[in-house]
Amino acid sequence: MRKIVIAATAAVAALSLAACSEKTQDAASETATSAAGDMSEAANDVGDAVSDLGDKASNVADEAADGVKNAAADAAKKAEKTTDDIAADAEKAAADVTDAESTPHNNNEPH
Repeated sequence: MRKIVIAATAAVAALSLAACSEKTQDAASETATSAAGDMSEAANDVGDAVSDLGDKASNVADEAADGVKNAAADAAKKAEKTTDDIAADAEKAAADVTDAESTPHNNNEPH
């Protein structure tokens, strides 16, 4: 894109110079050269800005992926803890039943 802009500017300058006097042509040539340099610099700045924007977007995507990964790991840990709690509660209930069955009962007292 930069080359197209520079070529278009040079073409316009060349056509303009064809109709002018030598002194005017020299001044116009300097102006066209300066404008081409300015346009090239501006194109470089735009390219740099687009590159920076791409880098920032990539960083945001990486951070979002890390966040999702961490959230999934946290959810897995919580699920594991919940499963462990359920297993512990079941073991305690089984032990309570075993204890209750092994305790002698009096027919007048509730179990």
